Amino acid sequence: VQLQASGGGLVQSGGSLRLSCAASGFSFGDYAIAWFRQAPGKEREGVSSIGSSGSNTFYADSVKGRFTIARDNAKNTVYLQMNSLKPEDTAVYYCAGGLYYSDYDLLPAMFDYWGQETLVTVSS
Repeated sequence: VQLQASGGGLVQSGGSLRLSCAASGFSFGDYAIAWFRQAPGKEREGVSSIGSSGSNTFYADSVKGRFTIARDNAKNTVYLQMNSLKPEDTAVYYCAGGLYYSDYDLLPAMFDYWGQETLVTVSS
């Protein structure tokens, strides 16, 4: 099982980045995929998740209206488009896969597979 996150980088406040999470080694189309982030000195935070079909999505209040999650099951890839980035979005971002999806919550315990991190730095 592999989840490879990419697309992080350094961007100015107000800018955009698109993260990608490429998966292999499991039945991608059966799994919800989520993005989490962890800033220095803070706990891991759920950012967004998408159900297995792509019809259902969840966003943390802190990113609602700025971030968009999408998936391409033919390519085993999930994307996180991040617009209007703020310095407080600076963190390492992780993607994760799990069989359970919720419209109401996003917790690390819901996910079985975790990918490597990609660093997002937003300068003011």
